[in-house]
Amino acid sequence: MLENYIKQNNGVIKQVDIKNKINYDFNYVNNSYNFYGEKTNYMSYLRLGYLIGTIGYIPNTILDVGYGNGNFLKTCSEIIPNCYGNDINDYKLPKTVKYVSDILSEKYEVITFFDSLEHFENIDFIKDLKCDFIMISLPWCTYESDEWFEDWKHRRPDEHIYHFNEISLENFMKENGYQLINFNNIEDTIRKSNSKKNILTGVFKKNVDK
Repeated sequence: MLENYIKQNNGVIKQVDIKNKINYDFNYVNNSYNFYGEKTNYMSYLRLGYLIGTIGYIPNTILDVGYGNGNFLKTCSEIIPNCYGNDINDYKLPKTVKYVSDILSEKYEVITFFDSLEHFENIDFIKDLKCDFIMISLPWCTYESDEWFEDWKHRRPDEHIYHFNEISLENFMKENGYQLINFNNIEDTIRKSNSKKNILTGVFKKNVDK
């Protein structure tokens, strides 16, 4: 394992010390989320279609954590009655979408994390979310070797704090009270890469206490 990284018991790889805080401002989001241009719209419809197809219905409420430029929520607002967003950047949300400052205070049928969960310094809050389903997309870390990981394009020190593969993501979510419905790399149809597995997407259902 590379210096300043640990592999936790559940398989999740974590950066130990954060040396430089990333400024997640307008410029960061503009460069990251608008890189794909028109393909950003394709991604939003792909994600929404996959979500609805997986859970089997159109939810009444959805919260997107780390909404970036708001394109996914704009797409959701076309068919989902109540859409909410949380982020720390300056991008304005569509008029029909409400901003949420505390993601733990209310319940939402679906909560989504697209390219955002891996950025949090602490992800223990997942267990305290009030929802029926969680959908997550993040870089698929196969960790083939230390050399591979050191040169991996998604290893971005101080920016990507956590790294997952399909096993460690399922383990992490199970520990926090969620059951895997399915996972795949569907976003790779748009986010092309030389790697066989680039982006890991999973949908999880929250266990109901008996």
